[in-house]
Amino acid sequence: MDLLIKNGRLVDPARKLDGVNDVLIRDGKISAIGKIPAGDTANVPLFDATGLIVAPGFFDIHVHLREPGTEEAETIATGGQAAVAGGFTAVAAMPNTKPPNDNPSITHYIVSEALRSSPARVFPIGAITKEQKGETLAEIGEMFEAGIVAISDDGKPVMDGQLFRRALEYAQMFDMPVIQHCEDLHLSKGGVMHEGVYSTRLGLKGIPSAAESTMVSRDLILTEMTRGKYHVAHLSTRKAVEMVREAKARGLRITAEVTPHHFTLTDAAVATYDTNAKMNPPLRSDDDVAALIEGIQDGTIDAIASDHAPHHINLKMLEFDRAPFGITGLETAVGLAFTQLKVPLARLVELFSINPQKIMKVKPWGIFEGSVADLTILDPKRKWTFDVAQSRSKSRNSPFNGFELVGKAVGTIVGGKVVYEDRG
Repeated sequence: MDLLIKNGRLVDPARKLDGVNDVLIRDGKISAIGKIPAGDTANVPLFDATGLIVAPGFFDIHVHLREPGTEEAETIATGGQAAVAGGFTAVAAMPNTKPPNDNPSITHYIVSEALRSSPARVFPIGAITKEQKGETLAEIGEMFEAGIVAISDDGKPVMDGQLFRRALEYAQMFDMPVIQHCEDLHLSKGGVMHEGVYSTRLGLKGIPSAAESTMVSRDLILTEMTRGKYHVAHLSTRKAVEMVREAKARGLRITAEVTPHHFTLTDAAVATYDTNAKMNPPLRSDDDVAALIEGIQDGTIDAIASDHAPHHINLKMLEFDRAPFGITGLETAVGLAFTQLKVPLARLVELFSINPQKIMKVKPWGIFEGSVADLTILDPKRKWTFDVAQSRSKSRNSPFNGFELVGKAVGTIVGGKVVYEDRG
């Protein structure tokens, strides 16, 4: 696992690093940074990064790999291939497998299968409750010993406030975040898209913004009460962003993520009843999109995550009311962020790499001597068009097919090995 990366712009905001230099990798770890003497690199493979950005490996903390149980939509192997094609050296796998990752045996399976078949590192997330039913806590301590980095019931919010309080308290023993899909199921019952002008026009039952903000409000009260570590998944509304901002100002241990589809598209994308625009939380209004971008710019939002949710084509071809929520997103996340967001490069690296590592409290990697050599190589000027037919994922449920993007991950290095390269 030896490699010499030449003439790349090294950007690592955690180490206040931004400048053109070389990186020498030995045995899968960074051994030197700077102008490396030619005699030190005899017979070492070369990656010419002239004109490119070298960043700490990107980490997607919200991914559905579907294995075990729904391998027709995705496997750990194919999800890992899609991840590295999108520039991600690591992903955190949500627990809504079949059966759910609510016990150490499933956690062990995910860890071992990832080591065997995935080019990207995989960090499992365990369920908060047994079978994700929201009734009793899962085997959290045993799953932590097996390798989970967080707990979440994923698309099933924990409606029982007392149970969620216990989860926040118990997770503190392991300094793990409790990740919540913020949705009041009573307010959203039967909804399939954002409640607004388009839902009325299309005759589809809407999910009001209040379904998200109501749950965020309750959880923030419990977070303050317990001093727990709380993470809001896929923020989508202005009100929720404002509450997170205010809670951070008060010193609560809260972090939040946003997805590229929520800061790129609005509910207008549903106008043709395209089920590839059906997701939960749903695509929201122009004002909500503006609030998400403001939250990214001012630091309220900590991370960008894809919420990669592959589904077999037969399911997405059902009527809009019956089709499942979710889209693929690993291969478009970086391109959409470069194209849609007007933020400094260092901020993007924070959102995709530095902050996700902190949220999940994994052993940090970056551009420093001794670090594991997990690196993402970016071309911020690369113009490309996403072709869903060429996706590495097993599924094709993306609303971004044919989108013209500027900015792309052109190389992904995991443990010193180039696992993906696209020089155009």
